[in-house]
Formats: sequence, structure tokens, C-alpha cells
Amino acid sequence: MKNILSIDGGGIRGIIPALVLVVLEEILQKKSNDPDARIAEYFDFIAGTSTGGILACILLYPSEGNPSKPKFSAKEALDLYVSHGTDIFKTTRWRRFLSEFGLVSELYSATALENVLHEYFGDTKLSQLIKPCIITAYNIELRKNHFFRQQKAITHGTARDFYLRDVCRATSAAPTYFSVAEIYSIAGTRFPLVDGGMVAQNPSICALIEVMKAFEDTEINDLFMVSLGTGVAKKAYNYEHFKKKLAITIGPALVDIMTSASAESTEFFIEQLFQFNRKSKNYIRLEPTNMSSVESSMDAASKNNIQKLISLADRLMSENEVQLTRIVDHLIKEKEAKNKKNPWSKLMDRL
Repeated sequence: MKNILSIDGGGIRGIIPALVLVVLEEILQKKSNDPDARIAEYFDFIAGTSTGGILACILLYPSEGNPSKPKFSAKEALDLYVSHGTDIFKTTRWRRFLSEFGLVSELYSATALENVLHEYFGDTKLSQLIKPCIITAYNIELRKNHFFRQQKAITHGTARDFYLRDVCRATSAAPTYFSVAEIYSIAGTRFPLVDGGMVAQNPSICALIEVMKAFEDTEINDLFMVSLGTGVAKKAYNYEHFKKKLAITIGPALVDIMTSASAESTEFFIEQLFQFNRKSKNYIRLEPTNMSSVESSMDAASKNNIQKLISLADRLMSENEVQLTRIVDHLIKEKEAKNKKNPWSKLMDRL
């Protein structure tokens, strides 16, 4: 069985899936009697969009001492948001004022985000990640999806390989929040990209198709998927308010509507797919549905709201203790299966 982890986009709300991963990793360490166990070692494939793409890259980042082992713990992934979230989503009152009148194209400078990404990833490349993955983005000039694939970076060389810091900058370039990410492959090809949430806020379908495409004989019966959301934000937008606003000033609201709709649709389709094949237990979606206790906008990164998001994630886990235990038990059983071979090794031999 191939075990898939999918992580949604959502800006600072990435704290929610990050904390879920911290708890899952702690349970894994306890149940496996391995204090050094890492969540990435128990999944065969990881998909991420925007903030979920950043989390995926941190989880799959190779250790200097052993490139086949992950360097960062889930706790260190969470620390990116807790320690740097406020700085990443920091702007001046003047810039915020100008944005209200559409006089600046994006609300935040990308400098703080780029500095954090460089601190975490340095010059490490996509091809060096320890497991197969897919990170989403969208090419605004070619008007097509762009998927960063670890496997393609390995098999196609520098033309499809990128620095991880650029991958993360591209997948998180949310329109109206950050400028378009103009990045280059290792071979020097230019890519103008925006946030993967424009393609798939919930990247679980991308992961499903990628794995089934890689293994032609794979069926739903062969898959176990854990999908982590960043919260169902149901902020209502007033019709009359929209009518009176300048088109450019409602950009953030439109981004919120589009990404939320995309995530909800994907969750419905994936859930139906597993149910139709009578494998509902093979799909677990964890996401808070009541966001009333927090400010739900993707850039609400005040220290107070960060603490509220942590509390919300803690409540989510308290309500899903059975599911968390079931996930861990399954992952440990899979890993301990006798003679279990890396499901991607046969594919790599063929390539």
C-alpha cells in the first residue's frame, strides 16, 4: 500500500496542519519506540500547496549526515510559522492604506519570506528531497498549471530541477498578497509563477493522480491518504459592499473565495471516490470546520492570532484522537511489514 500525505494551502493557517504533524510525529515516536522517528519516513508521497508546499519541503529536507533521512522534525516545521509568521505578514500602515485604493499591486514585500526560505533551504535542490512529492503553482504567461515534482527533477535533470527556496516562493505567491515569483530552473529557464492555490488549494487529487500515473496497476484499494486542511473559512461577503468597491480592492476576497471553493470541491470529489470504491477508511481528512475563535484570513499573523490558531489546532486533535491513533497504527504496521520494499524503487529502476 502507498501512503500519501496531502497538505492544503492557507497562509498563516498552515499552523493548523503543522501542529497536527507535530502530534502525529510524537505519537509515532512513542509507539515505535524510536525518539528520532520523523513523519516523512512513514509516508511514501507528499503533496503540498502554498503553505502546505513549504511544509512538505521542510519535512522532506535531507539531513547533511544522511541524505536519505529528513533533517527537520515536524516541530521545527511548525517553528517557521510561530517564529517568523508575524514578520512575513508585516507591512506598513502607508502600504496598507495605498492597497485600499489599488495603488500598490501587493500588500506585502516578499523579502522577509525569501529570507526565511533561504535560511531553511539554502542552495538545496528539489531533486535532493528524500521522497517523491508534488508542489503546485500556476504559470501566468503560459496560462497553465505548473507542478514541481521531485521525481521529474531527478529524471529530467537541470531543466526541471529548482532550488527549494524558489519552489516555496512560487507555490506561496498568493495574488494581491505577494508579488509574482519570477524564478529560474537550474538550467536557467524562466518561470513566472503564482500561488498553487489558484490550481489546487487542496492538492490531494494531484497526489492521487501522480501516484496512480506512476504505477499503472495502482487502484484506490492500494492507497491510504491523510489530507490536512487549514480550516473551513466561511466569511460572508456583502453584495452591496462588493458593488461599491473598486475591482482591484476586492482582490483578497476573490482569492479567498476561489481557494476555498477549490478546496471544498476537491475534498468532496476525493471523499466520494474512496466511498464509491468502498474504501472510506483509507481516506482521512483532518480540518477544523468552526473558525469563529480565530481571524481566518491567510495573513492574520499577529502573535495573538497565532496563539489562537494553535489552540484551534489543539482542539481539532482532541476531537480526533481516535483518527490520529488509527493513522499512526496504520503507518507503523506498514513500515514494519516484513520485506516491505520502497514502492518507488521499482519505478526508479525502470526510469
